Order: sequence, then structure tokens, then C-alpha cells
Amino acid sequence: MSFGEVACSYAVMILHDDGIPITAEKISALVKAANVNVESYWPSLFAKLAEKRNVDDLIMNVGAGGGGAVAVAGPAGGAAAPAAAAAPAAEEKKEEAKEESDDDMGFSLFD
Repeated sequence: MSFGEVACSYAVMILHDDGIPITAEKISALVKAANVNVESYWPSLFAKLAEKRNVDDLIMNVGAGGGGAVAVAGPAGGAAAPAAAAAPAAEEKKEEAKEESDDDMGFSLFD
């Protein structure tokens, strides 16, 4: 996230918190008052976002954003944790057994 995006995000939240309609001009005015230089397109993009989406919903769902990494649920109980840790070790042993069985084919490449 660039500094311009952060500045515009704060400006949107300030305007929303004060109950002021969120427009590109007001976002630009807040950003300029903070002595922050942003690209000219950021205020209009954030104003359009605020028109189409509820700012409260955006703030409450800040961690549920776009296509980031998939979260995997961990074990719920304390007893399940050792079993989960043992599972990868068991898989490794199975793979090693396969490799060893390939070696016992009755001949050797280096005979």
C-alpha cells in the first residue's frame, strides 16, 4: 500500500467519523492540510469506493480483504495438536519406504 493510499484511507475515515459527505474534493483538502502529496487519481478512487460501499462495513472487515492467503484452522483441542504434528512425520516415513522398495528390485545399475 502506498503512502497516498494510506493518506486517502485516513481522510475517508475522518470524513466518515465526522458525518461529512465523502467527496474527492474533501479528501484532497484533508490530504493537503496534512502536507501529504498524493497522485491526483487517489482521492477520486476513494470517493467512488465510499459511494458504492458502506464505510462501516469496510472498517469492520479490514482483515477479510481480497484474494490473499487462505487461512487454515488449527487444531481445537490440546490433545489433537500432537496427533497433527505426528501426521507429517508418518507421511515422510511412508515416502522413505517407497524409495527403499525401489532399491530392492533384484538388480543394481552399478554391478
